[in-house]
Amino acid sequence: MGAATSSMAAKFAFFPPNPPSYTISEDEETGKLRLSSDLINQRDNVDILKLCTKKGNEIVAMHVKNPSASLTVLYSHGNAADIGQMYHIFTELSSHLNVNLMGYDYSGYGQSSGKVRIVFCLYLSDLVKNFDYKPSEHGTFSDIEAAYECLEETYGVKEEDIILYGQSVGSGPALELATHLPELRAVILHSPILSGLRVMYPIKKTFWFDIYKNIDKIPLVNCPVLVIHGTEDEVVNFSHGKQLWELCKEKYEPLWLKGGNHCNLELYPEYLKHLKKFISAIEKLPPHLRNVSAQSTDQPDQPLNTAEHNSEKPRPSTDHKEKARPSFGQREKSRLSSDNREKARVSTDRRERARKSIDRVGKARNSTDQQEKARNSFDRFGDIVRSVGLCNVDCLKQTAAEA
Repeated sequence: MGAATSSMAAKFAFFPPNPPSYTISEDEETGKLRLSSDLINQRDNVDILKLCTKKGNEIVAMHVKNPSASLTVLYSHGNAADIGQMYHIFTELSSHLNVNLMGYDYSGYGQSSGKVRIVFCLYLSDLVKNFDYKPSEHGTFSDIEAAYECLEETYGVKEEDIILYGQSVGSGPALELATHLPELRAVILHSPILSGLRVMYPIKKTFWFDIYKNIDKIPLVNCPVLVIHGTEDEVVNFSHGKQLWELCKEKYEPLWLKGGNHCNLELYPEYLKHLKKFISAIEKLPPHLRNVSAQSTDQPDQPLNTAEHNSEKPRPSTDHKEKARPSFGQREKSRLSSDNREKARVSTDRRERARKSIDRVGKARNSTDQQEKARNSFDRFGDIVRSVGLCNVDCLKQTAAEA
């Protein structure tokens, strides 16, 4: 067990760029912090901040301001990048999506304090005894919480105006925070994981020592969720994103990028186009519907609910069939009774027998009519079910486009 756990830990690790892709400097004139890197073109609409977490670490964050934005994206990046490498992506997303955006480095990443080795090291005491800092999933939860509090306290952003974006391992802290924010506007999951262990092993149950148990948390998120995943992801299998989307309460039309891998989804034209469509739909969503449903969300559920609703209506008509059955029983009793009477009567009483026989035939005809009505009712119910079955995710795409 120990060897298997050590192997698992070695495969699923945090890999912050080493050395970090940036340094921090202070502008002599303004006193503002700046990221210094060959990869960065400085922008005036970017604030660099140092935030204290409840774990006692100091993390570095960047806030990109968009004057015309009404929504703010809180972005949790993947496990092999820092905000120096993400700087250009963050500024471009802010511009193209017309949103404010805050990104942050996890403890031990970039110029954030703390040392990072293996994410599972919390459970491997024999491996961490020489480490000054023992990162855990709860450490990243404290990091995103500090970034969220900064948005509220420093920038005055309301919970209902925030969209959480989690990329790869960043889907863990994003979904954890989402479960605690009932008024959250939306969540975007980019190449997300079902859980840490499930990245390497197709396990069916969640173990206590697993981390980032997104599979158990996603059903607790009440806001609209967009899932983006590449079909040829070699790091986190495409099935992770697909299953998380299926477990969402409020599904938005997912984006499955054919041929996309774990690190190149931003290069597809559909990526930015779909994000714009999602942000536009979320932005226009009326307040009373924001955590109930979104344009193009939970599309398969609407026809299913309709089917359930309509199936209740024809059901009483099948009672006609039940009512028809006693008439057959009555007819049988009548036949037996007639046989008994026949024994007691004289053979010349044929006219009375003929009259009773005609009455029995009439009853049978009425019973057949009732069965036919029931059959017609079943046919109508079948038409309803078939018409609902033809409705799929695509049938609501026009609604989303109009939104």
